[in-house]
Amino acid sequence: MINIAVLGYGTVGSGVVEVFFKNRESLQKKAGQELDLKYILDVRDFPDSPFADRFTKDFNKILDDDSVKVVAEVIGGIEPSYGFTKACLERGKSVVTSNKELVAQRGAELLAVAREHHCNYLFEASVGGGIPIIRPLHMCLAANQIDEIAGILNGTTNFILTKMIRENMAFDEALALAQKLGYAERNPAADVEGHDACRKICILASLSFGEHVFPKDVYTEGITKITLEDVAYAQDFGSVIKLIGRCKRAGDGGKITAMVAPAFIHHESQLGTVDDVFNGILVRGDATGDVVFYGKGAGKLPTASAVVGDIIECVKATDTSPSLRWNPSEGGNVADRADNVTRVYLRCRSDEVKVLEVARKLLGEVQVLSRPGQPADEFAFVTEQALPERTIDAAVEKLTGMGVEVLGKIRVLDY
Repeated sequence: MINIAVLGYGTVGSGVVEVFFKNRESLQKKAGQELDLKYILDVRDFPDSPFADRFTKDFNKILDDDSVKVVAEVIGGIEPSYGFTKACLERGKSVVTSNKELVAQRGAELLAVAREHHCNYLFEASVGGGIPIIRPLHMCLAANQIDEIAGILNGTTNFILTKMIRENMAFDEALALAQKLGYAERNPAADVEGHDACRKICILASLSFGEHVFPKDVYTEGITKITLEDVAYAQDFGSVIKLIGRCKRAGDGGKITAMVAPAFIHHESQLGTVDDVFNGILVRGDATGDVVFYGKGAGKLPTASAVVGDIIECVKATDTSPSLRWNPSEGGNVADRADNVTRVYLRCRSDEVKVLEVARKLLGEVQVLSRPGQPADEFAFVTEQALPERTIDAAVEKLTGMGVEVLGKIRVLDY
């Protein structure tokens, strides 16, 4: 008999308990032995729950019970999750989690503690919800050198942008709808400002490139400045706007490229067709080429599915997974945003027709865009060639100095 404990009984935690008991018989067959969910840790009381006898508020009760071999940490945040996780690993208890913030900040350390104590720290649910991506990266695609990853990693922002694109719904209105439907939190900052996607791309970059990448080093820009005017110009360009997290392997010993920002993506491309609350993650390997993982990136049961899958993996394991690891770092291993090379869309307001002439001198040839109801003093264009962002920044500064109001700036990517 293997006993399991769940730390946290919120949306994901309750989903883990539900999936475990619903599928217990088949899970035991897959694990090859009997399983029981012995404890559920939460500071709240659930007297009417069918699992009321399993609840505890005392973490040490779980820690000191040698029959508990696997712990699911679904509390979220850094503390007390970090302290609980480290303590469990030091006792030789494997830990599985959906906690992307903790993995992004302390993943290298916790993986090392797991190795030292011959147990596992698994986090399939931390990226992509129910979409398998962590295990494929370090196992199924192990023959490849992963060169680049790009993806729609946040379902909330993708839902909002889809509403703006399909229904001409303003950002604030689309956000309010996302909150009403339960896709967005009351405080949606982590989603709409890009922090959630940043944590996820850091985990993918750390695993793929072998060295810890910290969120503080990754340039992050959300979708709060995207307008319906930008959406209309993107449509004229044959594109849609998506929030893209991406990372690229360093060349010649340099720093990796990593960024989260809105981008124009061709509407028929592999990522351009990912809509609503769905996620899409493109992995570019040197042997496989492009592989795309698609599915619901969040939600109670999809995320719980990944957590329970990791529980079974831990039960079956005889030692620490040798391939799920990366080296610690002091940070500073991500290239400066100004070194990034990209095409760019600019939307400007000026009474001077010569704005486009000046833009061409500063940025090279441009493709002029149009939209219904476009004011006479509004100009929008996309650069024909990719340029370093420092060149683009200098051009924007020059245009602003001429009295031009730069209303929008969005990168243009080819995925």
